[in-house]
Amino acid sequence: MRLFLLFILLVLFANCTNKYDKYKKVPQYITEASALDATYYEAYDKTLQLWDVPYEELYITTTYGIAHIIVSGPKNAEAVVLLHGMNASSTMWYPNIESLSKNHQVFAIDFILEPGKSYLYNEIEDVEKVTDWYEEVLFVLELDSYHLIGASRGGWFAVTMALKNQNKIKSLLLLSPAQTFTWIKPSAELLKNVVALFSSKEKQVEQTLESMSNDVGNISEAYIRQYKIGLEKESNNKFLLSMTPFSNDELKSLQMPVLVLIGDNDVINKERTVEIANLLPKGKGEVIQNAGHFLSVDQAKIVNEKMVAFLKK
Repeated sequence: MRLFLLFILLVLFANCTNKYDKYKKVPQYITEASALDATYYEAYDKTLQLWDVPYEELYITTTYGIAHIIVSGPKNAEAVVLLHGMNASSTMWYPNIESLSKNHQVFAIDFILEPGKSYLYNEIEDVEKVTDWYEEVLFVLELDSYHLIGASRGGWFAVTMALKNQNKIKSLLLLSPAQTFTWIKPSAELLKNVVALFSSKEKQVEQTLESMSNDVGNISEAYIRQYKIGLEKESNNKFLLSMTPFSNDELKSLQMPVLVLIGDNDVINKERTVEIANLLPKGKGEVIQNAGHFLSVDQAKIVNEKMVAFLKK
């Protein structure tokens, strides 16, 4: 009888133990951060208060540095992995995380070469090593099967990973993917961003947000503050020129369900992106009205509904 009770207690203890607990220790680069970094991490945490769902932060040691991952949602649910856009960090998902994590366990990964809470300590030599890094993080997280959502540049990395992992990725959801289906076409808005580079940092941020969002006033002030401080930190975007659109043959080789959403005022994508998406074996492309490149913020309610419906299928 005692042995039986001991067995029951051991089983209960094992079930209560979170397999990710060993990754929760906050690293020294955060606890003993420089003045600028400390200000940024404080702003990051302030934006995290907008999530309105329970979450835990993980710090995983990898070949190239420490990966920071925010995890939300039911522990035994299907996994959804989020790859954010350029200089956006995982906090960009604040308008979407409640909907996404209701029926899925969501893993939002901070890109290691940009402002966020991930930390680079070994040089990444080429763009292929970036996807290797993402895959190393997912291996440590023990994610053998997952849905993958990528925004903007995160969409390009998501497609790269999907082409290499056809059997692991259940579905692929792309929000305004950059340089993925077509080349970014020159436009008046993009020209304004180039001109703004010769202005103050404040003017650069203002112009970027106006170009990328249909309604800047809809973006949280806490997030904008974090974004501005992040731009003052060093960001390594040396692989931008290596990110070229995929060939039609590559895209058509994707066998998982694919949903592509773009805004009708997207400066990065045009109707051609949707046309190509609709030619994929299990692909579908849609245009979200009254939305810019930041469509997950501009039209969060509609985008959330479409993402959740797609994941349910």
